[in-house]
Amino acid sequence: MVGGILGVAAREGLMQAIPNVDQVPVVVPVVNLLAAFALGYLYEALARTAPGTALTGRLKLLIGTGFCGGLSTYSSLATDTAVLLHDDRANVAVPYALGTVLIGALATLAGIALGTRLHPHEPDEDELRHIEGHAQKATPAAPGGKS
Repeated sequence: MVGGILGVAAREGLMQAIPNVDQVPVVVPVVNLLAAFALGYLYEALARTAPGTALTGRLKLLIGTGFCGGLSTYSSLATDTAVLLHDDRANVAVPYALGTVLIGALATLAGIALGTRLHPHEPDEDELRHIEGHAQKATPAAPGGKS
């Protein structure tokens, strides 16, 4: 909840600070792209630095679901696109919507790439066994060589 409140507050602050251009709310794609990048970076960085820990789960909820979810607004993107189409501005509406979604996907990939670069991680043997589907550890042999 705290992350969501902060994300919505950040979005609202940006909406107040960034004016529309030719009656097109440019802040909507901006916040969606920022959230997509941050989410890609966050999940990759956490997966590399502290995989599977309680802190990782809490940070994903706080920053990923909360802050990034509150910051982004794909419902406003859809509404703005519908208004532009209603106003016979398909030449603006189509690139506005498709560009935001496609560039958003690229922003997520860029966030993942940055997370990978800034947080290199070599898995240890336990992680490799888990990744390979062999999560059970070998049981020690019983005395006398029989298991």
